[in-house]
Amino acid sequence: MIVGILQLELDIPGAASLKDKRRVVKSLKDRLHREHLVSIGEIAKQDALTSAVLGVACVGSEQRRIAQTLDMCVHKARQRTDCEVVSTARRIAGIESLLDTEGTLDEASLAEEMLARASEHAENSP
Repeated sequence: MIVGILQLELDIPGAASLKDKRRVVKSLKDRLHREHLVSIGEIAKQDALTSAVLGVACVGSEQRRIAQTLDMCVHKARQRTDCEVVSTARRIAGIESLLDTEGTLDEASLAEEMLARASEHAENSP
């Protein structure tokens, strides 16, 4: 199993409110999910009016196909006129790199990551 992840940082200059921003982000998320069957979510800068960070994930059996899918997601985001792609980061890895040496999920690392994210979320919540 091959896992591909992509981070897209967006600038949304026309957003005058969070509602405007959400409209742009939702439209892009819906299009990428519908056309490429990727999982996608806003992962940072949720309260910023004119910027967003999206995380995209794709799973498959061929590294080349995963790379093409993520590249198409970047291409379609760059074609948009209502936002601009500021930066991208991409990683494609086999499941082996996500497992420990015994072939099982590294539960300690996973638990640590989940706690860190929960703490981060709690700090950013009103």
